Amino acid sequence: MFESAIHATEVDELLLNTDLRTELEFYFDESVHLVNSSPFSLRLENEFLACLLEWETAPVLPVFRWFEPEMRIPHPDNLSQKDLSTLLNDVIDRLYDQKIVLDFTDHLSDSELYRLIYQEILPAREKKLDYRCGYVHWDCSHIGSDPTVWLAYYASDDDREIWADTSLQPLPPKMIPPYQRDLPSDPIW
Repeated sequence: MFESAIHATEVDELLLNTDLRTELEFYFDESVHLVNSSPFSLRLENEFLACLLEWETAPVLPVFRWFEPEMRIPHPDNLSQKDLSTLLNDVIDRLYDQKIVLDFTDHLSDSELYRLIYQEILPAREKKLDYRCGYVHWDCSHIGSDPTVWLAYYASDDDREIWADTSLQPLPPKMIPPYQRDLPSDPIW
């Protein structure tokens, strides 16, 4: 009897795999066929395919619209320092509830972090995934546009050396971030 229950589960996984692959067929291109799923169990492969399907079909919305009701926060200039700190903690918790993690924030004051959330994160258009297969990591050091902050506050000595060797530019001085925070993080990291 136990053996037939295992077999039924395997059959269910095979059927689900077939359904997921059928739904994803429209989105596949040659790069998908390069993924080798053989080291994965069928269950893990199905989870991966479910994540792919959700990614392909998810709507792109401003982050503030991911919330019910929409997350509309006061303009930074309209807050006292006391209100700002309380509201900032609430906003960070609400972002985390939507699986948005803020990385590299310790160089920013509360006011600067709140302004970043208000001006850049909440209006940013991102894919809204209900079955999130991971967390959105928001790089608050702006590593993509200017590596100076990341290099000064967060980069390891090895990363700094590699950057200096490849960019042929002088490194900013290494600094200790002035605002140490214990923010919620991705449980996998």
